[in-house]
Amino acid sequence: MSKIKVKQIKSKIGCIPEQKKNLEALGLKRINHCVEHEATPQILGMIRKVHHLVSVVEK
Repeated sequence: MSKIKVKQIKSKIGCIPEQKKNLEALGLKRINHCVEHEATPQILGMIRKVHHLVSVVEK
């Protein structure tokens, strides 16, 4: 599997609870926080749900 870097670029204030939980599950805590994950279908699904709040960079 390939690695991807996920960076939170927008605030979670005003988001629905499901989106907040997805950000938490991805390990993102604040704006400009970056985490690295394997590109599994589960992770990609979580990213798809919050695509407007994060940016993704493939390694």
